[in-house]
Amino acid sequence: MAFLVTINNLLLFLSFLVALKVLRNYRRRRGFPYPPGPRPLPLIGNLLDVPMESSWLVYTQLAKKHEDVMSFHVLGRVVVILGSTKATKDLFEKRGHIYSDRPPIPIFEMMGVQWSLLLTSYGKLFHVRRKIADRGFRPASLTHHRAMQETRVRVLTARMLDTPHEWMDHIELFHGEQLLAMTYGYDAKGRDDRLIDAAKKLSELGTRSSLPGSLLVNEFRFLRHVPEWLPWLSYKPLARFGHALAEKVKDDPMKFVRESMQDGTARESIASAGLKEAEILSGSEREGQERAISETLGTMYTAGTDTILASLMSFVLAVLLHPGVQRRAQGEIDAVTGRERFPTFEDRPSLPFVDAVCKEVLRWRPPAPLHVPHAATEDHVYEGFFIPKGAWLLGNIWAILHDPDVYPEPEVFNPERFLDSNGSLRDDFTLIAVYGFGKRVCPGRYFADATLFIVAATVLSVFNIEKTRNSDDSPFQYTFSGGLVSRPDPFPCSITPRDKKAEELIIGALMTTA
Repeated sequence: MAFLVTINNLLLFLSFLVALKVLRNYRRRRGFPYPPGPRPLPLIGNLLDVPMESSWLVYTQLAKKHEDVMSFHVLGRVVVILGSTKATKDLFEKRGHIYSDRPPIPIFEMMGVQWSLLLTSYGKLFHVRRKIADRGFRPASLTHHRAMQETRVRVLTARMLDTPHEWMDHIELFHGEQLLAMTYGYDAKGRDDRLIDAAKKLSELGTRSSLPGSLLVNEFRFLRHVPEWLPWLSYKPLARFGHALAEKVKDDPMKFVRESMQDGTARESIASAGLKEAEILSGSEREGQERAISETLGTMYTAGTDTILASLMSFVLAVLLHPGVQRRAQGEIDAVTGRERFPTFEDRPSLPFVDAVCKEVLRWRPPAPLHVPHAATEDHVYEGFFIPKGAWLLGNIWAILHDPDVYPEPEVFNPERFLDSNGSLRDDFTLIAVYGFGKRVCPGRYFADATLFIVAATVLSVFNIEKTRNSDDSPFQYTFSGGLVSRPDPFPCSITPRDKKAEELIIGALMTTA
């Protein structure tokens, strides 16, 4: 009986807090309406309307009924979904001083991951961490790692030749290897490497825990103190698990870098370069800079794990579904390489169609179709609608990149939409939405772009990617899943060398890099 009384009291208190939030926002609106959206229920608002799976698709459909700026009310919190380029530019770019913050997410605070650049509040600390990320991942810095990327992707082709049915695992290992090598000068010890595993698990946990309405503790922060004997309301076990992963991701790679620098075995990496620069500092200033390097690179490694991998998986699916696109890309590559060598980054200007395929992969299946929430730092009225301080704002990247007015027949995979009448690659400034908005645009976008290109060009130069024939002759089907990051679910695929010459090229490259 005492247990039931405790639960009833808790529910009454939660209802009181929701009513208080609603009343406070009502007084501040000064008669302005919220952006349109589904009709909220008393107290819980639109909690039952918030989708946990493929939310970007649901929001895109709802925008047809409401507006490309619409709002949801989740337990007293206002969540605004922006579904057009105009709205995201108006708010995230032109009014970036209001909309560049991140909302506090209690479950992440419990996990101790406030250090993540992805979650850092907009301010001085954000600029310090952002500067480190921009310097390490800007185009000029990435040129120093091109040879490593080309070597790694050729090893990838050898693994795919040896066990083609494990191609998804091979791509995942390739990406973890290249990211660890570039960021920390670390050689991964296979697909079960502890650093790869920790980053993968932390990334998956983060995407599941950050969607509006996904966890009650994110709406009512006092729930972080609920004891564990209330398992359905206690988030402490989840927080401990996340904290352990976060510490591994942040500290273990940097420990490796420091030790290898001390014994003289360190290879060139973003981390070692940053630590060398910090040596001119002293005391707390040096400590703070080294801590910022550790935190920022931990963010870049974790954030890049899922999103880039999702794009690589979508590329394989796209060329499998469109053999004509695959053959045209292979013909362009053959004309440049003469089939005597693998393509390189130097060949990129001569491979506009391959580049267009990569761009269309990102448009067709953006890896993060609903980006990390921004937060309003003050009340604001946009086009007659009230957006309160503290509101969450999410850019619906899927809706932007599937706008039929910008991309005719958006559901069709068509790389030619990125080529002009002369077959040259054309600029498309709408596509930048793939990487976020305004001051929060992803600092790793150039690395992600380079990775997708070199994998696409190299794999297509030596392999044919085809559907496998089902024993019952049923049609080929595929699905996508995910929270903030969307990637293809495992699908059957036949990956075979284009011919004997391609097989010899793969084996020869492996012997050279061994």
